[in-house]
Amino acid sequence: MTDSSSSRMRGRTVRTREVTAPLRTFIRTEAGSAGVLVVAIVAALAWANLGPDSYEAVWGTKFEIRLGDFGTVHELRTWVNSGLMTLFFLVVGLEARREFDLGDLRDRRRFVLPFSAGVVGMLLPVLIFLLVNRGGPGAHGWGVAMSTDTALALGLLALLGRGVPDQARVFLLTVLVVDDLVALVVIAVVYSDDIKLMPIIVAVVIFAVLLGLRALGLRRGVVYAPFCIALWAALLASGVDPVVAGLAIGLTATAYVPPRGALERATGLFKLFREQPTAELARSATLGLTQTLSPNDRLQRMYHPWTSYLIVPLFGLVNAGIAIDGAFLVRAFTSPVTLGILLGYVVGKPVAILGVSWLLTRLTAGRVRPTVGWAAVLGSGTIAGIGFTVSLLIATLAFDEPQLAEAKIGVLATAVVGSVLTWAVYRITNSLPKPRRARALLGDTEQLVDLIPPVDPERDHVRGPADASVTLVEYGDFQCPYCGQAEPVVRELLTDADLRYVWRHLPLTDVHPQAQLAAEAAEAAAAQGAFWPMHDLLLDHQDKLSLNDLLGYADQLGLDRERFRNDLIEHEHAGRVARHLESADLSDVSGTPTFFINEQRHYGAYDISTLTTAIRTARARARIGARPN
Repeated sequence: MTDSSSSRMRGRTVRTREVTAPLRTFIRTEAGSAGVLVVAIVAALAWANLGPDSYEAVWGTKFEIRLGDFGTVHELRTWVNSGLMTLFFLVVGLEARREFDLGDLRDRRRFVLPFSAGVVGMLLPVLIFLLVNRGGPGAHGWGVAMSTDTALALGLLALLGRGVPDQARVFLLTVLVVDDLVALVVIAVVYSDDIKLMPIIVAVVIFAVLLGLRALGLRRGVVYAPFCIALWAALLASGVDPVVAGLAIGLTATAYVPPRGALERATGLFKLFREQPTAELARSATLGLTQTLSPNDRLQRMYHPWTSYLIVPLFGLVNAGIAIDGAFLVRAFTSPVTLGILLGYVVGKPVAILGVSWLLTRLTAGRVRPTVGWAAVLGSGTIAGIGFTVSLLIATLAFDEPQLAEAKIGVLATAVVGSVLTWAVYRITNSLPKPRRARALLGDTEQLVDLIPPVDPERDHVRGPADASVTLVEYGDFQCPYCGQAEPVVRELLTDADLRYVWRHLPLTDVHPQAQLAAEAAEAAAAQGAFWPMHDLLLDHQDKLSLNDLLGYADQLGLDRERFRNDLIEHEHAGRVARHLESADLSDVSGTPTFFINEQRHYGAYDISTLTTAIRTARARARIGARPN
């Protein structure tokens, strides 16, 4: 399939906002930005070794911001580390909140294992670091050995773990969310100097004002911006690292599915603009569309690409520069600081994540266990042994030269060693026989159900064998062009003898005025035993769905024309279509086409390659008893 056709297979007609899987969206951005971050690290090392004086001169340049009698002056390095990185931790807070509101952690029981693994996965590396340093001059920098770099870990996992299922990346990220949150608390409490009480009180008052504005329902960013800047400035003046402001703001930004009423109002505003395209109505339509999105979603869309592709790589360029020579490497790799960081990450992280997962599984008799197989748990542990962003941030707070350079080389070494260990884990896993490999990667944990209600042959239209191990459900609209593009793919998939397919109606009447009547026509045909022939005809003739066209299709299929016509005129089957619409609401379906595979929502493209891979994964999970079909 060509790139252009593949991109078309990612489209869908929207009825409500596309509620993409929170973690999968985050993963795609973080993994893509990892390459940019690696380039920035290499550039910093090259710059620091080819022109060390210019490197330090640029990032040591003083920069002042002043407003009347108030102002502050810092080096450019500080503005990046404590200024721009505030936006990075804003995204961390947004992701944590979104995962609790919409992701796997909406089932609070699933938070026990990643929380425990995340906390122990920070404590054990710290203990190893302290053991190696044994009270020496570098012991106070124990915080450097705590936090995994999310972007780098996910990006390298995508490169090293070919064939690793999405579930493994999701498991890793749920652990890393805890990791990042705890690291910020450590920065605020341990690595903030000369704490001043009055600015902290001011910061608390400003934060309370922000919460009050949110409670009042104010959604304009221009209203919040001055208070957010004031909060950052107050924390800066207090001695607490102001990046904490980003985390606090992110955690308060709720994530939710837009209510139907808001979407209908937005559609109405757009129609008014369509009828009378004036600047005032254009502004009203734009605001109406924007306000359907949750604060979390709007902030993520605004800041996540900037933090991933600009701010974090810039942070790497600022902080990763180390002048390296043979004598320095010999000194560094015999230094307790370097060794403590390296051993803390590459030994402590995998041992903690694997050990906590195993222990909780045993103690709870399997009630709390990883959502992936043990090979994926181990691979998550080894790739979690990569520190960079938060580690270097803490290093700049905790150390001066030469210990700072030793800490930096230890942090960079974790990326190399962690990558090699992860490659080895998945290389060995891929050599296992297919059934054992599937269990090692996927595990046998019961997955969360996204589809409500489940498929029922008495209510649903089902195509394929009843005992198939994989069920593919599509919410579709007969007038939706994307459904028409997906139909050839579905028909190709149906050549699989171990797949059953279900169609559920989702007529988007605000954008497809003939969709409701077409859905009722399919049900009228079903009443005469011809649902699937009518289904195929409707998708083959999406531009011809008038009443006369539908009657012609009934004649073509040999149906009782009069009965068919009366059913349509009297809306005999509107109730059944309405029940499908209700199930779409319960399942948080946002547009057409939307697919579910064994009751799990499918995200991303729906080309033949992507769907085949997803079906293959679902079949493997079904065969190891994760979710009997």
